[in-house]
Amino acid sequence: MVVWLMNYLNALISAFLTLLLLTACNDEGKLSLSQRSIIYCSEGSPETFNPQLVTSGTTIDATSNQLYDRLIAYQGTENNLVPALAKSWHVTRDGKKITFYLRKDVAFHQTDYFTPSRLLNADDVIFSFNRILDENHPFHIVSGGNYPFFQNIEFSKLISKIEKINDYTIRFHLTRTDSTFLANLATDYAVILSQEYGQQLAKNNVEKNIDTMPIGTGPFKLKEYRVGSVIRFYRHEAYWQTPAQMEQLVFDITSSNTGRLTKLLAKECDVISYPIAHEKITQRADLLLESVTALNVGYFAFNTTKAPFDNVMVRQAISYAINKKTLLDTIYQGQAEQANSILPNSSWAYDVSTKAQEFNLLKAQNLLTQAGYPDGFTMDLWAMPVQRPYNPNAINMAKLIQAELKKINVKVNIVSYEWNTFLHRLSLGEHQTFLLGWSADHPDPDNFFAPMLSCSARNTGSNRTFWCNQDYDDIIQKALKTNNINKRKQYYAQAMALLSKEVPLIPIAHSKRYQARGRDIIGKIIAPFGGISFYQVAKRTASEEKTLDVNGDNNGTEEVN
Repeated sequence: MVVWLMNYLNALISAFLTLLLLTACNDEGKLSLSQRSIIYCSEGSPETFNPQLVTSGTTIDATSNQLYDRLIAYQGTENNLVPALAKSWHVTRDGKKITFYLRKDVAFHQTDYFTPSRLLNADDVIFSFNRILDENHPFHIVSGGNYPFFQNIEFSKLISKIEKINDYTIRFHLTRTDSTFLANLATDYAVILSQEYGQQLAKNNVEKNIDTMPIGTGPFKLKEYRVGSVIRFYRHEAYWQTPAQMEQLVFDITSSNTGRLTKLLAKECDVISYPIAHEKITQRADLLLESVTALNVGYFAFNTTKAPFDNVMVRQAISYAINKKTLLDTIYQGQAEQANSILPNSSWAYDVSTKAQEFNLLKAQNLLTQAGYPDGFTMDLWAMPVQRPYNPNAINMAKLIQAELKKINVKVNIVSYEWNTFLHRLSLGEHQTFLLGWSADHPDPDNFFAPMLSCSARNTGSNRTFWCNQDYDDIIQKALKTNNINKRKQYYAQAMALLSKEVPLIPIAHSKRYQARGRDIIGKIIAPFGGISFYQVAKRTASEEKTLDVNGDNNGTEEVN
């Protein structure tokens, strides 16, 4: 009996020690994984995993620079165009033929659902762009057949054909000179897909997976996605550039701005989007608040096809009744500039003679009377449910506008939906007025004029004002057909003057984009335009943090160049 009891106790002790050892190993594994991972608290779920299909910033952030590459890219504070998947390119003297010479060492992602048998070649580039251009392409109508960025710039009218010279050389043939062609190929939308993956999906009759189970050449590949909860990316080990420093990138989808802040303070997130409580963050020695002066505009806009906003005098009246200073002071808290046009004054095309919109309730009331609404009317104002750089709190802004318009007997009902639903219903034109904005995809001024307010953009649904003016379209087309900067500036000044007269929307602010991170997270994430990138981001080790503490590294606010 004693022997049996001793053996039993020894067995218990052995089992206990084994459990302790396993627990220690597991804790060590968790710590190691934490050091090799970045957790980013994002504000919303992507609509798709293919940025060709949308213009939503939430989707672009989660996809473009994490999963994909483009032929060419922007680099440095001067935003110079540099080689990417194309190692070089050549433009003919007349500007109508652009030849790209591809790299020969670019691997596509290998995942649980796809194993590539070859490297990137010309067929992939042609597949990616012909899907957009050719209505008879087998993948054109997959996911709806809309490619808003490219349709907004009338890409199909610009490209006459894409020619394969050899396996690593392609040539774009243009119908005319276009001063923004290369700039548009460097945007977050001009990503390169895998033709081989597409062929595999077509064979299995699951073509839609090309946009939901993505394959690209970017620094990360998709591992897991749970809608409204989490996106998990793994490092692309065979990346054609130096592989990303982090083995795992996690998007923790947290729509509440308070929730994201709480997770940052509790170290459940390494980086958060659109932080609130800036002062609280800067007071923490272990956190860093950073900002970048973004190329964007936040605005209040009208559905110009719906009464009473099909009447220009009503739109003008509302513009006189909006106190922009109140909105800037309350919503942006001094972290934005008043917008006098859709184009930021930092753009080379900005017209310095553009006048600020006058705040004048008497003029507003007189215009409403002339328009046939002396006693005012009732309207709906749709406010987006998420934070964006151009509008950090659309619901509160809507309440301020509601109070202002009440002074001219206009009753405002505030409407909001879940983010993807909000965008979809806007594109269908169900709204009367709305609060939204635009963040530039590249620094060329055309990126503000064409995608937001052109007739072609109305047809794709990204011009949510549904305003279409042929004079406006003619002006911006003339600006595209010349490389003369002075002439282009004159054309854009004309366009801004026309918008000021017609008022399809009311520009409110050009704001900074903010982001908060733990001090142990290093590397550039945000930029003045386009989506975010975690490619060059890393995490300091505990020993490196101690060294920084000894050397007196400070917390605070940092402007990202």
